[in-house]
Amino acid sequence: MKISSAEFVKSSAKPGQCPTDRFPEFAFIGRSNVGKSSLINMIVGISNLAKISSTPGKTRLINHYLINRSWYLVDLPGYGFASVSKSEKELFSKMISVYLSEREVLLNTFVLIDSRLKPQAQDLQFIEWMGQAGLPFTLVFTKADKLTRQQLQKNLKHYEGVLLEFWEELPPMVVTSSKTKNGRGEILESIQKLVKP
Repeated sequence: MKISSAEFVKSSAKPGQCPTDRFPEFAFIGRSNVGKSSLINMIVGISNLAKISSTPGKTRLINHYLINRSWYLVDLPGYGFASVSKSEKELFSKMISVYLSEREVLLNTFVLIDSRLKPQAQDLQFIEWMGQAGLPFTLVFTKADKLTRQQLQKNLKHYEGVLLEFWEELPPMVVTSSKTKNGRGEILESIQKLVKP
């Protein structure tokens, strides 16, 4: 898939405020500091489409970007905020769960995982929730360029082993790097298959 246009459309504080034009949507979510903004910018080929902040967890709203005037890339607030209150966490959690479970035009969610880290409880809980809700998702391992190939393979194997303790079948997985653009083609290809010509 070639990206010919990408434009910010709106930010929504509630799922009910999201665009109503029925274009298919593909959401991106992950823990704070997983590299979500960098990955989004790499995928669309625009360095400043999604704002990259020095403070992790800056995304507080549901952000819609219209790609090729045919589908939305949706930037969701991260989970696991370190610097917000308990009530704010609950608010974000409810907003995200309602959007993911009730948004009819959402075709897939890309769940970002830091490839450098051992499996994190918050990631595993979120993945389990997605599975229990029967929602389609793809695991996207970020920052692969910061590891040697051997380290990366070891970490991925370990992650697969942890998931197979609870899952009969592994979800789709993509290894990415915002720096080398690794994984960009795979993500766009998976989106292309779901977007009607």
